[in-house]
Amino acid sequence: MAMAARRHCSSSLWFSPLSSLFLPRGDLLALLFILSLLLHHLTLSTVSAADSHFEGFDADDETLDDDSLHLIDLPLRSPTPPTITQSDTTESDHGPPDQTPLSADSDIPSKPSTSSFEYWDEDEFEGLPVQHQPPETVNLTDYESNSDSKTEKTVKNTADVQRSYIVEIACGWFLIIFVINYFYGKKENENIALAWATKFATKDSIFDKNFSLLGVGDGADSPLLLKEGQNVFKFYASGRRFCQGLLATMELKSRHDFISRLFNMVVPCKDEMTFEVYMNDEAMDQVVLALAKKKASKTMHKEVRDLQSFASLVSPPSNRKWVVEDLAVISESKEVAGDLITETVLEQVFGDKAFDKYGKGFISMHFSDQHVGMHKKMLVFKFALPDANHMADMTRLIALVPYYIDLIGRYKLSSQSRSKTEAARAKAAQEAYKELQNARQDALQKKKAERRKLLEEAEAKLNAEAIRKKEAKERARQVKKAAPKVKMTRAH
Repeated sequence: MAMAARRHCSSSLWFSPLSSLFLPRGDLLALLFILSLLLHHLTLSTVSAADSHFEGFDADDETLDDDSLHLIDLPLRSPTPPTITQSDTTESDHGPPDQTPLSADSDIPSKPSTSSFEYWDEDEFEGLPVQHQPPETVNLTDYESNSDSKTEKTVKNTADVQRSYIVEIACGWFLIIFVINYFYGKKENENIALAWATKFATKDSIFDKNFSLLGVGDGADSPLLLKEGQNVFKFYASGRRFCQGLLATMELKSRHDFISRLFNMVVPCKDEMTFEVYMNDEAMDQVVLALAKKKASKTMHKEVRDLQSFASLVSPPSNRKWVVEDLAVISESKEVAGDLITETVLEQVFGDKAFDKYGKGFISMHFSDQHVGMHKKMLVFKFALPDANHMADMTRLIALVPYYIDLIGRYKLSSQSRSKTEAARAKAAQEAYKELQNARQDALQKKKAERRKLLEEAEAKLNAEAIRKKEAKERARQVKKAAPKVKMTRAH
């Protein structure tokens, strides 16, 4: 308004000289004043309209920005659209209009209504507050259960890992113990075998005095024992009358095997040594005799073929000494049993007094001229070996081997016993021959049946034409076979 007043004063001063020249002073002044007021009013209206239009647009934007800042700070959206204050279009250039603050009486609900803003277009309504979802409340019980389950899983996984390591550690220790036991058991078996050889197969020992050749070689430096396994050792001797040779086999415990060692702790077994003496054919008469402990004698009588065929259990005689009650005698006749179980062996080993002290390692002995195998006439002794430090305990048992070689070599049956044994052997030979013939017949029948089956399978695979040709060929062969034979001679 001050600017308009100044403009009005300046225009009136500018027109005052002219009014004094052309018009009377009163009328002219009035007319000029009216014209100046009209022009001034038109000029002010045009400028005010243009200024108010652009200033109002800027003011609205600023107001919206300010309101958006205030509304964003609110925690939740109001169910009704908030009131936005807009500036008047006729705003002057003296500054932004006063903003109307939000009403304090309006209640802002804690939970926004979804019905008010369900179909709003977010691009259409700009500057509105953004809805923030409230943080979810954590259930302490679920959290504790989840934490407990995680703890249990962690403990379980740790236990599984520890258990797996325990298994691996146990396997590692088992392998270490197995390896140590292998070398220790191997050495222990070797010590037992060497202790026996040192006691009975070296110079001036029993076998050195009774055999001219000991060991597996021909030279003087040949080894006495042949190792066939970690628990099997063999000893060979030859060069004695009445026999071709002697083969001793030591079958020791599997001390090198840790599992076998554990098994032997539960089921005890003994180290055994078997002597096989191959007698000359002319040196041994028709003799079948076995001596063993009662339980083992029953098994031998059932399983050993020559004992089953020729021998029977011998009752103890009443007019002489006999073996201890723990032993049983199986013989072809009482004469053979009485002649071969002499007073000497009863006093040394098999008597009541001697057996408890010297016969603890005795298992069995078996003499027969009807052994199954390459060697028919054999003497077989089976003893239990003591440990390496007590090899002297089986000295009298070892002495039985050369004693019975000489006794069987010199023994001759009486004529009455010989006739019985020869009849029994002839009968056994006939039965064996019949069994052999039956076995051959069975083998031939099986072979024919298999051949017939193969021919039938081959004929089944042939087609009709091949069968017809075969039948025609067979008929021609039969006709030719049935035709009379004609002998032709040439005339000279």
